[in-house]
Amino acid sequence: MKTGEVERGRGVRRVMAAGLRAVPRALREDLIPVSESSPPRSQPDWMMWRPALMVPQLFGAVFAVAAGADQYAHRFHLGVETGVVLAGIQAGALILALYRPLAAWWAATTVMLVAALWAESRVDLDAVYPWSGPGIAVQTAVLLFVALRHRPRVAVETLAISLGTGMLCSVLHTRPHSSTSAGLALVFFSIAVVVGAALRGRRVARTQLVVQEEITAEERARRTLLEERNRIARELHDVVAHHMSVISIQAQVAPHLVENPSDELKENLAGIRQNAVEALTELRRVLGVLRSEDPAAEGARHAPQPSLDRLDELVANVRGAGVSVTADVVGTPRGLSPGVELSAFRIVQEALSNAMRHAPGAAVRVLIAYHRSGLVVRVTNTAPDRPVAPSPGAGHGLLGMRERTAMLGGELAAGATPDGGYEVSARLPLEGRP
Repeated sequence: MKTGEVERGRGVRRVMAAGLRAVPRALREDLIPVSESSPPRSQPDWMMWRPALMVPQLFGAVFAVAAGADQYAHRFHLGVETGVVLAGIQAGALILALYRPLAAWWAATTVMLVAALWAESRVDLDAVYPWSGPGIAVQTAVLLFVALRHRPRVAVETLAISLGTGMLCSVLHTRPHSSTSAGLALVFFSIAVVVGAALRGRRVARTQLVVQEEITAEERARRTLLEERNRIARELHDVVAHHMSVISIQAQVAPHLVENPSDELKENLAGIRQNAVEALTELRRVLGVLRSEDPAAEGARHAPQPSLDRLDELVANVRGAGVSVTADVVGTPRGLSPGVELSAFRIVQEALSNAMRHAPGAAVRVLIAYHRSGLVVRVTNTAPDRPVAPSPGAGHGLLGMRERTAMLGGELAAGATPDGGYEVSARLPLEGRP
């Protein structure tokens, strides 16, 4: 039992010794201003106004020189030249605090220490010692800037060293002197550090909140993109699965359409059917995974995917909602690949939904143009007849249209028209991307 207590005592002493040995290194890293430049994101707002803050700082520096030189020359009996030099260093520290607060703190603290030690035997009985009145003001301003720019640990360290150094000088002073400066320094220095640390903490919290909001917005956009791609993939899986089913059936029926088919033909057709069935099985498995978290897709699992043959039905439904819609078809309609048909229908559907949501009272025109090089889908609406409140959660329709167009190797353009309306135009290759 005693051996265990001894070992624990040794362990505590080792920890304390290691902690004490680490103090000088920590102070050196915190207080020696190798570089005080902050990353652009963490710059305080007030730092943008440093040129404007320079004006009151200059006035303060002039006051520090005038009042400080008088204090050091006549109350500390250091002579005019020395008083002007020390007061000038304090004034410079006041301006330097805008850019290098730690360096300014070292300068102000050194002036206080030199003046206190140099005047130890000559200071007046009623002089404010070891800080002069201007010295307290300068040190307070410098500590405020230190707390604004650096983490709370550094601010507390500078506060403790400032007060400790001043009080040590006051305690070691051999002549009677006024002790009011210690109380004033304690109050003003502490207030400066607390206020500066609070403002810095508020700024850091606000910066972290902005960063988190940016990350959240990026994640939301990424999730929306993935959801849209997932929806497109489900629809196209249905199209591909349909074609694979047709291939399988045709390969099974083909031998019965030929009189005395050869064994090689039967074997090849059987292989085609087997590969088609296996591919169809894999497609259904993947499709099941894609739909596993989408209850709404269960009811539409076996529903046929829409095509441009249902354009009139879509337009009629929109008219039934009170929207003035016209639909025109230019060129000679011809059979398109299911992917192009499906994408064209979805683009028209989403564009009409956007017009209903963002342009109430507007007239909408749908144009389907068959060209030799591709299919053009254009949906245009006039300006709304009344203002529209922002629609929360909207704005993802264009993303889906762009994904569908890019998947087929086409082009999509969307933007406002000169008359205040909006137009969505997509050009899709007739055969889709090879």
